[in-house]
Amino acid sequence: MSETTDSYNPNGIQVGDIYEDCSFHPVLCTAVDEVAGVVLSGISLIDGSFPRSCDALHCGPIRIRVEEVMAIKRDLDGYARRRKEELRSRDST
Repeated sequence: MSETTDSYNPNGIQVGDIYEDCSFHPVLCTAVDEVAGVVLSGISLIDGSFPRSCDALHCGPIRIRVEEVMAIKRDLDGYARRRKEELRSRDST
C-alpha cells in the first residue's frame, strides 16, 4: 500500500485498496479521481453494488484489511452499529 501526504486523501487510499465507505461497506477501490478533491470509487464487497463513491476527505473512508471483510459480511448491521458508536465517541472527545 502506498502512503501519501495528500491533504485531500488523508488515509492515502489508492486503486486496489479496500476501504470502508459512508455506509460501512467494505469497498474495493477501482478509481481515484483527483479533479475536485479526491473521490474514491469502487465495488462493494458486500453486495457487488457499484459505483460506490466517497469523498476521501469529507466522508472519512478508512482502509480495512481483507481479513475483516468476511466478518463484516456476516453481520453488516452489527458492524455498522459498532462503527457509528465508535465515531460518535471519537467526535464527542
